Amino acid sequence: MTMTEVKGFGRQKGHTEVYRGAEYKVDFLPKIKLEIVAPDDRVDEAVAIIIKCAKSGNVGDGKIFILPAEEAIRLRTEETGDDVL
Repeated sequence: MTMTEVKGFGRQKGHTEVYRGAEYKVDFLPKIKLEIVAPDDRVDEAVAIIIKCAKSGNVGDGKIFILPAEEAIRLRTEETGDDVL
């Protein structure tokens, strides 16, 4: 799992802020991006846990994209497949 602090916007479309008397448009909002690689038989479980923990029911909750990982290789030992997860 990798967590990255990112900036972006979806339906929120940013907002305006006033700083030292000047108004600024903030197009990108702070977000968290999680990248998780899981064996095929644990994907549904991982998705269910993410939804349970992250869903607030409000705009901006985010999205889950499920993509195939063609292969995984541990560089140190050259192991491949689910053993490296």
